[in-house]
Amino acid sequence: MTPLMHAAYKGKLDMCKLLLRHGADVNCHQHEHGYTALMFAALSGNKDITWVMLEAGADTDVVNSVGRTAAQMAAFVGQHDCVTIINNFFPRERLDYYTKPQGLDKEPKLPPKLAGPLHKIITTTNLHPVKIVMLINENPLLTEAAALNKCYRVMDLICEKCMKQRDMNEVLAMKMHYISCIFQKCINFLKDGENKLDTLIKSLLKGRASDGFPVYQEKTIRESIRKFPYCEATLLQQLVRSIAPVEIGSDPTAFSVLTQAITGQVGFVDVEFCTTCGEKGASKRCSVCKMVIYCDQTCQKIHWFTHKKICKNLKDIYEKQQFEAAKEKRREENHHKLDVNSNCVNEEQPEDEVGISQKDSNPKDSREEEKESLESEAGLEGLQDAPAGPQVSEE
Repeated sequence: MTPLMHAAYKGKLDMCKLLLRHGADVNCHQHEHGYTALMFAALSGNKDITWVMLEAGADTDVVNSVGRTAAQMAAFVGQHDCVTIINNFFPRERLDYYTKPQGLDKEPKLPPKLAGPLHKIITTTNLHPVKIVMLINENPLLTEAAALNKCYRVMDLICEKCMKQRDMNEVLAMKMHYISCIFQKCINFLKDGENKLDTLIKSLLKGRASDGFPVYQEKTIRESIRKFPYCEATLLQQLVRSIAPVEIGSDPTAFSVLTQAITGQVGFVDVEFCTTCGEKGASKRCSVCKMVIYCDQTCQKIHWFTHKKICKNLKDIYEKQQFEAAKEKRREENHHKLDVNSNCVNEEQPEDEVGISQKDSNPKDSREEEKESLESEAGLEGLQDAPAGPQVSEE
């Protein structure tokens, strides 16, 4: 193992950066089992080190002695966050290609100042439409319709390249197309005036009156999938088969199906997601209903305009669930007490039987046995003259 492999496996981020700055080979696989530094980073479960290795140029397609890539090794040991990072990584060099004039072009298709913000959105593992719009809204360079127009055209070019290259990458093509559709939706709202991205966020979050389900968000995601230009793609057909039979408002949602297809996130992982932006690891709940989860106070404020309409109903549901849970807990405790008491009775039962047998063996019984033995010695005549049935002693 090289020092970089050791540092990656032990989770030493600063040491990894130091070794990489001094020329450590990130793709060295002179390990006895063909492991690379990226594989050790993925096995350790350290997301930051995994990202550093990818930025340093780590090859994600290298396999070890058992024919497994870094992403497959991480998935095998349950490091799903690292799997998501590896599957969603997009080299900055591939985006910088469009920041330079190519062929007869006099201007680049993407201004260099937009490459950084766009790369951040491309490599995000959270594909929630509200999160993407929030990332756009955070950067002043992207809040102009002209800038987003150039960005979405570049995304379409990357999508086309992924589908027409020798090693077709349907997953990356679908992701580029999906982000492009979100950009186009932002452009339509920006044309109407200033601060219209906030209006788009509210439109995506607005829930229906019955249960608060965001219908517009669901329709937006379904529409983006339906607009995918390559109908023969296997991934598109799988998505359509999974989403088409499902009614709007039922599970699985279009967002959950699309996320699992693109990022590889598993649905059975016991984690909470922000109701507003879909960020993983949300821990703050609404103080009233305790049913809705947010990642911070900002998301809570953004979502309050629609959540306040159903907060009271959710509170009643939560209290009912708590009552049923407490009732079930008491029932289990009572069953447990009954089981304990029955076990105690079963443990005491042999001692009682022994006591009874000892009480039965009294002197009176011994005298009866002696009398029976004497009668047996007297001969058969005495036995024949005796009445039928059990003999009772005169005493």
